[in-house]
Amino acid sequence: MPVIGITGGISTGKSTFCDCLREILPAAKFFNADQAAHELVDLHPDVQKELVAEFGQEIFSRDGRLKRERLRAIVFRNAAKKSALEQILHPRIRRQWSAEAATHRHSPDFFFADIPLLYETGGETLCDRVVVVACSPSIQLARLLLRKGITRDAAEEVIKSQMPLEEKITRANHVVWNNGERSVLAEQARLLVDLWRTR
Repeated sequence: MPVIGITGGISTGKSTFCDCLREILPAAKFFNADQAAHELVDLHPDVQKELVAEFGQEIFSRDGRLKRERLRAIVFRNAAKKSALEQILHPRIRRQWSAEAATHRHSPDFFFADIPLLYETGGETLCDRVVVVACSPSIQLARLLLRKGITRDAAEEVIKSQMPLEEKITRANHVVWNNGERSVLAEQARLLVDLWRTR
């Protein structure tokens, strides 16, 4: 079965699209890059050491938990720090999901890699097809503002820090449009699964 990459912008609906695919393909295997990043910083001592060396002990609480908001504030203000964080996490995440994808190629089930920075990290070269989940800029901003504790300026900054959605759309094999109801997204997921099954 093919390896299918799923990407898009922040708050365009990648997770919801993956949920739709899970309902259609309960046996499919999913890799979630955000979840892998969380596990690396929470459970991997080498990663934690590298983070402390780069960002200082103050990004961790006394009980050893990462202060995600503090780290986020540092990397969005400083491009060099953002790049340093990516250097710590991305190669490990890529090794993890590419190994899973390789073992899954001989499986009869689909493998989906949900990777927000798929194009930025060159991960599309490991995929047979790439789906970009997209929506209008105003809807993307409105959805992001629904997250707790984010200001409009910070939200706009986060969106601007990513590869433009238009560029991702031009590079994609498939684009799903997520401006409306979940049922519309689910119908697009169904159509794509039917297409993939026939190829």
